[in-house]
Amino acid sequence: MNIQKLFAAILLTLMATGTQAKVRLPHLIGDNMVLQQQTEARLWGWAKPKATVTVTPSWGQAVTAKADKDGRWLVKVQTPKASYEPLSLTFDDGDGSIAIRDVVAGEVWVCAGQSNMEMPVKGFWGCPVEDYNQVVLDAKNHRGVRSVKIPSIMRMEPQEDAQCEWKQCSPQTVSEFSATGYFFARTMHGALDIPIGLIEANKGGSRVESWLTKENLQKYTNEPVDSAGIVAFKPDQDYLRGLLWGNGTFNPILNYTVKGILFYQGCSNLNDPGNQYSERLKLLVEQWRSQFALGEIPFYFVEIAPYHYDDVNGTNGAMIREQQFRASQMIPNSSLVCTNDLVYPYETTQIHPTQKRQVGERLAYTALNRDYGFEQVLYKSSSYKDMIVKGDSIYIHLQDNYHADAPYEMIQGFEIAGEDKVFHPAKAQHFWRPGGGYWDEAIIVTNPEVKNPVAVRYCFRNFQIGNVKNGANLPLFPFRTDNW
Repeated sequence: MNIQKLFAAILLTLMATGTQAKVRLPHLIGDNMVLQQQTEARLWGWAKPKATVTVTPSWGQAVTAKADKDGRWLVKVQTPKASYEPLSLTFDDGDGSIAIRDVVAGEVWVCAGQSNMEMPVKGFWGCPVEDYNQVVLDAKNHRGVRSVKIPSIMRMEPQEDAQCEWKQCSPQTVSEFSATGYFFARTMHGALDIPIGLIEANKGGSRVESWLTKENLQKYTNEPVDSAGIVAFKPDQDYLRGLLWGNGTFNPILNYTVKGILFYQGCSNLNDPGNQYSERLKLLVEQWRSQFALGEIPFYFVEIAPYHYDDVNGTNGAMIREQQFRASQMIPNSSLVCTNDLVYPYETTQIHPTQKRQVGERLAYTALNRDYGFEQVLYKSSSYKDMIVKGDSIYIHLQDNYHADAPYEMIQGFEIAGEDKVFHPAKAQHFWRPGGGYWDEAIIVTNPEVKNPVAVRYCFRNFQIGNVKNGANLPLFPFRTDNW
């Protein structure tokens, strides 16, 4: 009996030694994590100043790092090819060790933005996600998908850690995953048959400025960067405040090695003047790419969906969509997903539309084509190319239409105006003449009340749903040919 007690005491001592190890890891590095495959993945943490930390991966050679004077250390570990094989990592500073288990190698994507990215599979109050039960039951087929949610918190100073943990997809866990992120990951998982990791770092209602650094806010904006000024600037709407969300919610993930960024945001920057939104979005992407230090990683983002914004026929929402499209032309290695068709007519006042599956799938189509060699997966929405006026008609050409402008009849969503700048609903139809030139195949737009038309708009209102789609069955981007 005494021997048994002795062994028990020794065991407890050994366990205590392990749990009191001096080396410490951020919560983002933990059990069930997904490492970006076939790259030098960064691993980091804290130890005693000047201590040597040894990191031993189950698949390769150990590497070491020396903690700096503040105890911070970072190593790079060559990761294996993606697979479902459980891997492990051991971290040891000589005073104790920590083991991380059930690690897998795969593809890691960041899910950033505001509430339409944050919206979980289970939806928000009053805002369901379509086909919820089927998604939950199907989750057992996608256990290769894993996600970690970074808590949405505000901080004046950039944070290095956040309370979070990786979760494996299952019928018991999937309801908490970002809906847009999960549908992206589910599609990627089905196509690639490898683990897919999501890092959810977002905040409902946040603006572009919410994620900019203090230095960028001071250099490129008039936003306050002191605590009193920030609170006074947005006293009753903390979700709109600049700087704080980036410091508290995004900064903890910047050491992690990722494949790319998915972004769904825009509503909270409504009424920004001129090209301010597109310029600041470009600035944000440049900032994040610099902070991740992984090169020009992909940035795929989502157009805000039709919404009334207090006036169905207003255009301030349309202006932000136009700015998003402009940003997609300015930001290298980026692509914009069109959502004009992803609201129902009864969702005029629903800021969180129910059709999240298609949003995530379109993001996945983009990544599969551009980054994973699926050349036959079509991902581009068509957009306006040019026009010509002939008499009382305007002839429109589109680009990226994959040789199809559909539907063939009953085209909806076009408006036409003369020099009086008054827009009228237009009749739009296909025009084709065999053996003709460039302008003998187009969409012809007319209205009998407009004898001398000068401009065309397509779904350029806050809530207007068109029906023009291309050969990939993807919707036409809203546009205007005027600058009124």
